[in-house]
Formats: sequence, C-alpha cells, structure tokens
Amino acid sequence: MGGLAPGAVELSGVGVRVVGGTLLDGVDWRVGYGEHWVVLGPNGAGKTTLLSLAAAVRHPTEGTVTVLGQRLGRMDLRELRRHIGLVAASQRLVDEELLEEEGASAHTVVLTGHTGTSAPLWDRYRPEEHERAHRMLGEMGCGELAERLFRVCSQGERARIRVARALMADPVLLLLDEPFAGLDLPAREDLITAVEGLAMTRPALTTVTVTHHLEEVPATTTHALLMRESRICAAGPVERVLTEENLSGCFGRPLRVGRHEGRWSAVAVRS
Repeated sequence: MGGLAPGAVELSGVGVRVVGGTLLDGVDWRVGYGEHWVVLGPNGAGKTTLLSLAAAVRHPTEGTVTVLGQRLGRMDLRELRRHIGLVAASQRLVDEELLEEEGASAHTVVLTGHTGTSAPLWDRYRPEEHERAHRMLGEMGCGELAERLFRVCSQGERARIRVARALMADPVLLLLDEPFAGLDLPAREDLITAVEGLAMTRPALTTVTVTHHLEEVPATTTHALLMRESRICAAGPVERVLTEENLSGCFGRPLRVGRHEGRWSAVAVRS
C-alpha cells in the first residue's frame, strides 16, 4: 500500500482463525474514501468476517486492520464505531425483536440510530434529531412510513428503514451485510435505487456492500472484491474484477456475465 493516501479501510496480512478453522487468510485490502465496494463470493468464503473487521467489531488473529485512520487494538472502539454505519443480519435478530415488542414506529427505529441503542433513549432526542430521522426516512424513499409500526412493515420497507437508521449518526463509512436478503424483486429494486441515491447525495460517503448475487450490485459501485475459501480472488475497479473469468473462478462454475445500464447479471453456462 506504499505511496497511497490513507484509506477508509486498510487490511495488511490479515488472518482470522478460530478453533477448527480459518475464516480469513492472507488478506490485503484497501478501501479509499468515497469509493463504493461490493464484496461477492459463495457461502463460507469469509465475506461477513471481512466486514466485521471493517466495522471494528472483531480483531484479526494476525496482521493489521486500520479503519478511518485508527488501528484496531490501539484505540477506543466505541468512539470509532460512532463514525461507522452498519446494517447486519445479526443486528436484526436482536434489535428488531426488542423494538417490535415495544411497538416502535419506523421513526422511532431510525431515532435509535442516533444513540446506537436497541431501545429509544427519549431524553437524548432533541427536535433536531426527530427532524433528522424524518429526513433519513425520506432519503431512503420511505418518508410516508414514519408513523407506521415497524412490526407491520414489509421486509422491503424494513430494509430501507434499517439503512435510514444507520445513516442517523452521519457515518463516514456505511457497511451493508446482505441487505437484499429475503426481498422480492420490487423491494430489492427499491433498496438498490435508494443505495444508488446515496452515492449521488453523499459524495464523501464510503460504502461496502456484501452480497451473493451479481444482480444486487448497485450501478454506482466503483470497486469489487471476490472471495473464495477465506482468501481474496480478485479486487479492484469493478469493470476489471467482474469478468466472466474471475466470477467463474470465484463461484466454481462457468458463468456468462452481462451488464445493462450499469447493472450486472450472471447465468451458468449450460453444456
């Protein structure tokens, strides 16, 4: 990484090992400020582990991880996490169950992003925070949902509310771990459109999106990283990485890759 300006995320020689296996091995990766990355690969490739390092919620077993100029292990992670917006599947299981039990509205769910808490802390929300929560919902194309109970929102609506919540703290780095999982086609497209809009309205925002499917890659994506068996197969500008050769090797079968109006698609080559 010599000669390059400091990145939003920098991994050097990173490995993550647990009893019984290796989650990441020999990973070098740099995400520049203002870039929009997608991380692709089959199940078990190490994508979520990689994102957990970028989110400063996990430490590497070996190597160094620097996020927003701070090396993990040398500073207060709570302060660093205030500048990172994270939408993760594990978050949904814990936070949303509590919010549903409390009968929280979409507006309330987004408000909790200001305090980074599972439940609302009403004495911490000034009129400015309430107004910002409404703006974040509007930015994600779901302003009309503000007073709707979160528990009755559709999966697609919930997905956009989650991102609005992550934006409440005005993060420098936004990390999306499989945000399109479980969405039908219209809901998926609504969320992709909203994510693409962030690249236009927030030019300084850096994003990393983890997904299994090429069809879920936003048109505003600038860079791509492919993973297989805990290692990086390819990484760099999206047009150079998302090739038939690279994707076929990553997913372990011959693929035909297409691109239309900035969006990607892939189908298996049939003999």
